[in-house]
Amino acid sequence: MCGIAGLIHRGATGDVGREMTAMLQSMKHRGPDSTGYALYGKPHGQELVVRFKLAEGAEMSQGFDIHRQVKERRDEVDRRLAELGATILAAEAATEYAFRYRIAFEGDRRRLANYVEDVDGAEILSMGLGLELIKDLGDAAQVAGQYHLKGFVGTHALGHTRMATESDVDIRSAHPYWAYPFADVAVVHNGQLTNYWNGRRALERRGHRFVSNCDSELIAVYLADRMAQGAKLKDAMTDSIAELDGVFTYLVATSDSLGMAKDVMAAKPMVLYESDRFIALASEEVAIRSIFPHEIDTFDPYEGDVRVWQS
Repeated sequence: MCGIAGLIHRGATGDVGREMTAMLQSMKHRGPDSTGYALYGKPHGQELVVRFKLAEGAEMSQGFDIHRQVKERRDEVDRRLAELGATILAAEAATEYAFRYRIAFEGDRRRLANYVEDVDGAEILSMGLGLELIKDLGDAAQVAGQYHLKGFVGTHALGHTRMATESDVDIRSAHPYWAYPFADVAVVHNGQLTNYWNGRRALERRGHRFVSNCDSELIAVYLADRMAQGAKLKDAMTDSIAELDGVFTYLVATSDSLGMAKDVMAAKPMVLYESDRFIALASEEVAIRSIFPHEIDTFDPYEGDVRVWQS
């Protein structure tokens, strides 16, 4: 089931937090278990925005001990960042267990991410120049309220509403997926990849690390790997149609682009609205109409279709 959505403002910015929340909430029926956002704000030079969690939300009701553990884990994260030469420019608690840091760091991002995630209970959700990845249990209204996402100004965004069918109901299994440790590649996906394990093992042999057992993460890492080798985003996406087996539609975002791909069976739905200034895509038309007060024309991309838009 699940629902995916994407939007991009061309040559402008908008309240992508509010817009994506409206789109996802209108598709709540497609997946009430968890909701995720990949929001792209304006980069500040080479500063990195790091979104990470130190526990699952459900754990926080266990009493004082888990709160003490989260504090100790955060202190250890701070210590490890400093040890590797990262300067914390700003730090805030998005929730009791999820945090947002802005850091200055010129070293090896893979080493930094690995070292932070070695802290018990730590998981980096994203590390980007513009990307901020937020995901948690509940519908879009709940997650957006919890993380104060309305008013998030940016150029583009991805979103996902999840119905857990083959993995646990937890944050780790929620979309979007960040291509670890690449700065700004994120993917949302509707469908199933039948060659997931073969593809994952091939990428692991190339040195890539996966943080979940969700097939959607394979798409993000595959595309990031191809681009790291010099491929353009659209070329990497076109290759994915041939190399990823299954029935799927996915959306991908980079620091300045939004892309869409459908497999040759075209069994998973996608509706598209496009104008000179704004593009919106979603699993259902109702999501696009949730952010437009007037009549618009939409259409369904065809099988094997690959499209990319620039911000």
